[in-house]
Amino acid sequence: MTECQIWLNGEQSSCPVGLKLPELLQWLGYKPQLVVVEYNEELLIRSCWADQLIKAGDRLEVVTIVGGG
Repeated sequence: MTECQIWLNGEQSSCPVGLKLPELLQWLGYKPQLVVVEYNEELLIRSCWADQLIKAGDRLEVVTIVGGG
């Protein structure tokens, strides 16, 4: 499996080549419906996620939505 280097929450990480954003989130163990994603310093609208191919050098900030009272 070929991998590429990305930045995830400020730390360098690797992931398989050819993943789209929802696949990457699942591969990383996130539940896509419970996160907000900043992609290369821009908030990425959820409706665009399925088309967003992850490339080497991309910078992602993933914030988990936590419920509670």
